[in-house]
Amino acid sequence: MKLFAVVLLLVAPATALLPDLLEKLWPEQNEGVFDGVARIPYLDLLNDNSYIDPFLLQSMKKYGYFYVVDVPEYSASLEQDIMKQFYDLDEDVKDEIAIRRHNPANKNAYRGYCPGLDDVENTLQYKNLYNIGPHETRAASFESDDILEKLRYDCQEPNVWPETGNCTFDKVFKETFQAGFEIRRNVGRAFIRSIARAMEYPNLPALFSEDEFSAMGLRKYPIRRKINSNMYSDFDGTLLRELEHIDSTVTVLSTFNNDGLEVLYKNQYRAVPVTGENSFIVNIGKLVDDLIDNKVPSVRHRVAEVDFDRYSITYFLGPQFDADISRSVSGKLTDAGQKYTIFGEWIKDYLGAIELFYY
Repeated sequence: MKLFAVVLLLVAPATALLPDLLEKLWPEQNEGVFDGVARIPYLDLLNDNSYIDPFLLQSMKKYGYFYVVDVPEYSASLEQDIMKQFYDLDEDVKDEIAIRRHNPANKNAYRGYCPGLDDVENTLQYKNLYNIGPHETRAASFESDDILEKLRYDCQEPNVWPETGNCTFDKVFKETFQAGFEIRRNVGRAFIRSIARAMEYPNLPALFSEDEFSAMGLRKYPIRRKINSNMYSDFDGTLLRELEHIDSTVTVLSTFNNDGLEVLYKNQYRAVPVTGENSFIVNIGKLVDDLIDNKVPSVRHRVAEVDFDRYSITYFLGPQFDADISRSVSGKLTDAGQKYTIFGEWIKDYLGAIELFYY
């Protein structure tokens, strides 16, 4: 905390503001492991208020994540209630917007409903997912022998929305999650701008000027009724709901105050405190970490087993399709650069590896 106070004295317009800003960024100090994680007000982040930059960067370097709080005109409880209503719909209704892999009669390959895997008890990664992207329309289809050009077109796949016969529900569902997508995209892009300022990487935001394949997933993890060996951590034997992993791009996460999320901190998995009603958790993945010279860690995390249906929303912001990911912003060869030049090449193989968002 002393370090943060010194930094703040350097950036605050008046030292008299120090107590108020410290209370704003760290409202509770209970000597917990993650009390030092920065809580960045949404409007300060979006308005590019530079006082937040050193706190955000320090939080990312030390803990691997930070919170975005005080999000106006956003209701996490409303989102969760609508998600529950959606997942309570009959499977026949949801199947109308299922991805093509699950309903060959449908055209949508990525956006829409992704039912859980068939063997619900024996796979660790069992979850239901509804995938939303940035596009509502796209140009007419075209024929091309160029794989990347075809993927560029596929990346613009429009969203599909429920048509349940209940016009009120359908309207509320679409409007709520369209708005939620925009809020999270704003957070992701503002985070990139803040990191760019703090690290003096002015060219970084240009890599994210478009987000053709950003994705927001409405996730439901149903209660498991059987336990098998696939469900235990190789790291410490903990019973898990979600595998231990590192993300790839920028992640904006809503946990709806559900317990279970843990991050690896000082070689031990520790529970992440719930974020409050209208807030998000933000972290980065390996691809973005490489782009900024590995100066901010891509935190390893997991979800421990819980005894209830668990809901969450993940939003992933990646670079634009043509972004050069072969070199970091300082010119160093990245891990991805050993095989790929642009993000579009990377996403083609990545989607194949994760079977379209089963990740």
